[in-house]
Amino acid sequence: MKEINIGMLGCGTVGTGVAKILIKNKDLISSRVGASLNLKSVADIDIASDRGLQFDKGVMTTDSDKVVTDPDIDIILEMIGGETIAKDLILKAIENGKHVVTANKALLANQGNEIFKAAEIKGVDLAFEASVGGCMPIIKSLRESLVGNKIKSMIGILNGTCNYILSKITDDGSTFKEALAEAQAKGYAEADSTLDVEGYDAAHKLALLISLAYGMEIDLSNIYVEGISSITPMDIEYAGQFGYRIKLLAISKNRGDTVEARVHPTMIPFDNILSNVNGSLNAINVSADAVGDILLYGRGAGMMPTASSVVSDTVDIARNILSGSARRIPLLSFQMENIRKIPVMPVDEIFTHYYIRFSALDKPGVLSRISGILGKNEISIKSVQQKGRKTNGSVPLVMLTHRAKEADVSKALSEINSLDVASDRPVLIRIEDENGQD
Repeated sequence: MKEINIGMLGCGTVGTGVAKILIKNKDLISSRVGASLNLKSVADIDIASDRGLQFDKGVMTTDSDKVVTDPDIDIILEMIGGETIAKDLILKAIENGKHVVTANKALLANQGNEIFKAAEIKGVDLAFEASVGGCMPIIKSLRESLVGNKIKSMIGILNGTCNYILSKITDDGSTFKEALAEAQAKGYAEADSTLDVEGYDAAHKLALLISLAYGMEIDLSNIYVEGISSITPMDIEYAGQFGYRIKLLAISKNRGDTVEARVHPTMIPFDNILSNVNGSLNAINVSADAVGDILLYGRGAGMMPTASSVVSDTVDIARNILSGSARRIPLLSFQMENIRKIPVMPVDEIFTHYYIRFSALDKPGVLSRISGILGKNEISIKSVQQKGRKTNGSVPLVMLTHRAKEADVSKALSEINSLDVASDRPVLIRIEDENGQD
């Protein structure tokens, strides 16, 4: 049986999971692939810690350069993370003719155009299923299963930390701070949770997905990003009374010459499947012209779910090696010469529905002044309620709008915020209905 040698860079949480699968399920994998996948070298700065695995003698090393230049190694698995050493080693591996598997969404979202071009020039495979959605096969679905479809929209919960926090606030009435502390205690959130709770992690993933779906260069810088740190139990309660739940969503819509791409807290109806995806789970709804709507759902992070996707990519490349057909599937779904720059629509140009909560003085004429400013800016009110108790002379005034342009809403809220009857800045949360279709 042919042997395909694998070198792994980094043996932390996910790397250990990958090693466990490759070692413990080696015979199972071989029976499915028709070749033996041999974990030949594992580079890590710590080669002494007990990882609950018995590596063969000589497998562990601190010399990562030796691994990426080893002529006997066919596939490199980059499990280091970060954007410096990992990038250098990936490029060196590509230059040495190695196929590469990575879960490094931040690196690919920020510097992927350079890395994918290097792999294209060298004629090697670069696989990254584990970079988006953990064990959910969204990249394989876009590159293979939906290859005959025009992707109309993608709307998903792509960060388990945020989903866990919002679920705790919704179901248990926890504050953001309490829910974050619990997420950290359970290992769902890092000590520095900024990338997660401010939406950047989800934006990294969305940048990769829109490239795959629409044949565009990876464009992270123009994705609108808003996190969940300002979401309060009050707004979650009001959302529920209107029939909505609040989720951090990554949203993309194909607008022909432009693409919507945004990450922010969003109100979605109770009957939307995504509203019932709770805890640390991820899910994404893809709407396409031939298949209609499909939903992928599963663990978006964690040692073994992520490791499963890494091994899946490794097996795909191994099968390509066996058949002599490297690069059978384009790296970014489209042939490289057909990948182009497509503008990402500025958030001010989007049209959607809005939830707005004002904190206004309890005086006659306040509602008419606020509604007058909204009307002047072409914003139609769908419903309005004065809710909650008076605090320091102010009451919450909650409105839902019909579909409106973001720029008009921003202009109106700025004007309302300057009124002498407004005691605090308005709270705005966007609303998506009918699985994101207009």
